[in-house]
Amino acid sequence: MDTGNTAWLLLSSALVLLMTPGLALFYGGLNRSKGVLNMMLMSFSAIGLISILWALYGFSLAFSANGSEGLNNIIGNWGYAGTSTSWVGDMWGETGIPTYVFMAFQMMFAIITVALISGAVSDRFKFGGWILFAFGWFTLVYVPVAHWVWGGGWIGAQLKALDFAGGTAVHINAGAAALALALILGKRIGWPRENMRPHNVPFVALGAGLLWFGWFGFNAGSELTVDSTTAVAFVNTQLATAAAVVGWLVVEWIRDRKPTLVGGSSGAIAGLVAITPACGFIAPMPAVLLGLIAGVLCALAVGLKYRFGYDDSLDVVGVHFVGGWIGSLFIGLFATTSVNGAITDVLGASEGLFYGGGATQLGRQFVGSLAVTVYSFAIAAVLALILKAVKLGRVSEDAEVGGIDIADHGESGYDLTPAGGSGGGGAFAMAGLKPGQSVDADGKADTSQKVPG
Repeated sequence: MDTGNTAWLLLSSALVLLMTPGLALFYGGLNRSKGVLNMMLMSFSAIGLISILWALYGFSLAFSANGSEGLNNIIGNWGYAGTSTSWVGDMWGETGIPTYVFMAFQMMFAIITVALISGAVSDRFKFGGWILFAFGWFTLVYVPVAHWVWGGGWIGAQLKALDFAGGTAVHINAGAAALALALILGKRIGWPRENMRPHNVPFVALGAGLLWFGWFGFNAGSELTVDSTTAVAFVNTQLATAAAVVGWLVVEWIRDRKPTLVGGSSGAIAGLVAITPACGFIAPMPAVLLGLIAGVLCALAVGLKYRFGYDDSLDVVGVHFVGGWIGSLFIGLFATTSVNGAITDVLGASEGLFYGGGATQLGRQFVGSLAVTVYSFAIAAVLALILKAVKLGRVSEDAEVGGIDIADHGESGYDLTPAGGSGGGGAFAMAGLKPGQSVDADGKADTSQKVPG
């Protein structure tokens, strides 16, 4: 066991887990107040559900060998990871990381990928339907795609498309599913006529900050070892994100004449998404360019829902789907062995177009991203149609108008009623007074005087 690599991956795993509560704050703040708890619970429920499913069969299927050997390692079997015939086993001798640590690291990726989808369907998806959808999509989509991209499957091992930390497997995957789910469930009542602005902008900024912080584990941790590529991935994550904040704010400044904190926070997420697949394959200056492009294009892409009429509530498609595509294609343009020699030596891929590799890798990135898009969208649509058919899709109109927090969970994020109740005089009753009554020098009710007014 390599203690340095193991310690780094344990820390990275904790950082990636922190991203899901960060996402809950980010999404919760963007949502309307009457659905903030439902929105946040979707993220927290993903932590509970996906952790268990990952341990039962997700990890075994995603990172088992292809063929009959993989089929023998379905339910909670991690011992195969040390065998010489397993793809993960081949990698293990070089990293010195225990199987449990790698299993935990990848668990956190699975959790947040599922949670990302929820932002597209806020205020209107029954919580029971969400749990069933998360279970089905994780099993039928995330696990196979993770295997295709990282577990020795056809996208990574045969097509040679690259994805350092999840642009394809996480963001394009979740974004495509979010679009399908939003289309099947339909628009929120009153959208887009009614004002559905974020109800808590400080929540949005805090969530974005936690995501930004955790993303260093997401990206730099994906190198698994601690080396020069880890350092480049770390630096690229910061530079691209910073540039995307600038790009998004410039768009708002030119278009609306008013840059916003929500825009700056969204720009940060767009930059983090875009650099994710490319962070360990491109140099820092191309990373800055990538961030600027992602900030600008994602800021423009979030408006597409108004043009095409789909209610992607919190812009999962405009930020994660579009940002993931931008980052994936950037690999085909700027990937270089000067940053990561494994591109050609280990992974069998090619350098980018601007580094003498021609358009080969760009084509691979396009095919891999398109395959994940089509597959995730199709399965998510089928699952959504099934849930709709069995009445587990949308909440009732009354529940949506009144607030899904009360309808599905029986609680409210902001209870503004008086602490003493509405029928007992409020603060006067708590003080032992009747309305209009004062107190004497000892603090007791003075029945001889009345409070003016």
